[in-house]
Amino acid sequence: MKSKITEAKNKHKEMIEQVNEELKHIPRGDESQNLLRGYYQPLRLNSLGKKAKPNITKEDILLESIEAVKKDYPEYIPQYDTKFFMVKDK
Repeated sequence: MKSKITEAKNKHKEMIEQVNEELKHIPRGDESQNLLRGYYQPLRLNSLGKKAKPNITKEDILLESIEAVKKDYPEYIPQYDTKFFMVKDK
């Protein structure tokens, strides 16, 4: 039987691996594009944690991250894999 600490470490590792896989679909780029990646990673990790709100999707986190970037870069046009992130038009 695994200890709760080992289980928690494994869960955290799985979450990091998942987010890193998702980040492969948000390319690096200029400052604003890299800022998108910078917002996405911790927000997504939080959305997967044990205190997460239910039913938060990777698309929800992407949109939240884009909104945050646009506060500093209003003309920002995000780059991401539209086949991976199924974002509905607003």
